[in-house]
Amino acid sequence: MTEAKTSLKRTLVGKVVSDKRAKTVTVMVERSVMHPLYGKIVVKSSKYHAHDEQGEFKMGDTIEITESRPLSKTKNWVATRLVQKAALV
Repeated sequence: MTEAKTSLKRTLVGKVVSDKRAKTVTVMVERSVMHPLYGKIVVKSSKYHAHDEQGEFKMGDTIEITESRPLSKTKNWVATRLVQKAALV
């Protein structure tokens, strides 16, 4: 089999909002949904704790996270790649 196997794991792209914990980053993922009654587009957000083994991702970075087995009580995502580096202020 030469063709690549498609992954069944979910991937999300979000912004790192905290990098204070050891080997863990908190990622906020935003999504746009239509309000069921009023029809307005509303931005909803969710925070996920992702495993960052080397501590390479910093606050403000946009990263991709992939679903994994439970790594701790709140952590079942792994930071896989950097999408965009945070802008220097």
